Amino acid sequence: MNTLDIPFGGRTLTILPSGAVWDRAAGWLCVSDLHLGKSDRVARRLGLMLPPYEVAETLDRLSADIAATGAAVVICLGDSFDDLAASAALEEAALHRLAALQVGRRWIWIEGNHDPGPCGLAGEHVAEWRADGLTFRHIADPRDTGPELSGHYHPKHGIGGGARPCVLFDAARMILPAYGTYTGGMPARGATLSALFPGRSFAVLTGRAPVLTPVTAAPRGRPMRRVG
Repeated sequence: MNTLDIPFGGRTLTILPSGAVWDRAAGWLCVSDLHLGKSDRVARRLGLMLPPYEVAETLDRLSADIAATGAAVVICLGDSFDDLAASAALEEAALHRLAALQVGRRWIWIEGNHDPGPCGLAGEHVAEWRADGLTFRHIADPRDTGPELSGHYHPKHGIGGGARPCVLFDAARMILPAYGTYTGGMPARGATLSALFPGRSFAVLTGRAPVLTPVTAAPRGRPMRRVG
């Protein structure tokens, strides 16, 4: 597996091709915005029938990352389900797959704006979580000086072509891309994300070979250094 190590919050975090973040030393794997059941919600609310394969595809990706890392802890940064009804309507096969993935490991469900309450599945359900000197939450808190990991915004960035989902970070915060299928994205250089990253920031473009690239340039006359 092609991965990229990033110094962050005094730790070394590994970015996987999927956009998951893995702490090798602590044994946790972090993902965000699975949005399981999105096709169900779209059909329910809009009457549009999307191919309902996104749950299986997202769980395939998660299973592969857990197998590759041997993660002892899985942290889901919110919006794990597209809404509470989608979590209740999850097919039995998907529930069995999730249950199997949880066996033998700690599982942290962080609340998101799409799933703001317990979803009836095993694991710990929390508003935020703190471990290893890091804060894990769904939406970045601009008042927090960090280090924090969050999701929600589905950042995307590109160099010389189309934008790709990316892990967006600076010295204080890291925002993970959406992990699920049928999820859009927000430009890393757009107004919303630029406000959260007023200084130098970087993106790791996801895909078969993660690519590190600056999003904002270093001040003129000063060399760019890796953050940590």
